[in-house]
Amino acid sequence: MFDLLNKIVNENKKYIKNGHVATYIPALAEVDENQLGVAIVDLRDCNCKEYFAGDYNKSFAIESTSKVIALIMAMMDNSPQYVFRKIGVEPSGFAFNSILNMKINNKPYPSNPFINAGAIIVNSLIMGKNSNEKTNRILEFTRKLTNNPNIHVIEDIYLSEKRTGDINRSLAYYMKGHGLIDNVEDVLDCYFRQCSISVTAIDLARIGAILANKGVSPFTGEMIIPRDICTIVKSIMVTCGLYDESGDFAVHIGIPAKSGVGGGILATVPNKMGIGVFGPSLDAMGNSVAGVKILQQLSNELVLDIFD
Repeated sequence: MFDLLNKIVNENKKYIKNGHVATYIPALAEVDENQLGVAIVDLRDCNCKEYFAGDYNKSFAIESTSKVIALIMAMMDNSPQYVFRKIGVEPSGFAFNSILNMKINNKPYPSNPFINAGAIIVNSLIMGKNSNEKTNRILEFTRKLTNNPNIHVIEDIYLSEKRTGDINRSLAYYMKGHGLIDNVEDVLDCYFRQCSISVTAIDLARIGAILANKGVSPFTGEMIIPRDICTIVKSIMVTCGLYDESGDFAVHIGIPAKSGVGGGILATVPNKMGIGVFGPSLDAMGNSVAGVKILQQLSNELVLDIFD
């Protein structure tokens, strides 16, 4: 497996030039776009062995991939039924930070929890008296999922997010006007911190492995996420996980996944493996351009397409 992953990383580095790092968040614009790595936690191996290649252990900002973690927590803190009274589960058909899915569809609530408006509501549903308490809970849960005590908020990314987050503020105040959230600035502060958490490809692969294993940690045997919540999250990852590229990704790759503009992709293959990819050069949709190619090649070579 190590040889295969090294081959796949090397063969897909050529696609890096087809994209660019995110620039609308100034701190992300400083990231080296030539990085590329992948990690796998293989559930088919009785020891749940980890395999990796390239820049698999480089830290980066989790960005929208954190929406998976936040959604899990919101459903565990409340219930899936309560959460989805405030958010839909349909692909939006608009940009991830657009207000149009609420305006054109004549619905005051967001289309799904993985666009920014939906993710802001999700964050508001996580238990905690203020941003600091909720952020600490998100960090502790992420450390548990990844078995990594070093998970932390990258301060310069957080501050950069906060300085340039006016579109997210407009979404939040629009939803406040419709009675969907309160304490807008506190919610946004926690949301910006959530998106600024430092992770690696291995961290994402470990989260993917728990989802693939129906919520049970393959390392400790502990049930960390309720099984029904795992099913919901994986389903939404299929339909909404890669922004406006989600349909194409499902057709040609067929793996539940969630991307982020920091260059990460969290993927989960039910009963088989968790996969984490890092490649900060993004395509026009905001997904890792070489990372998507890596997942496509992995899906083909290891027969991972869940629809096959």
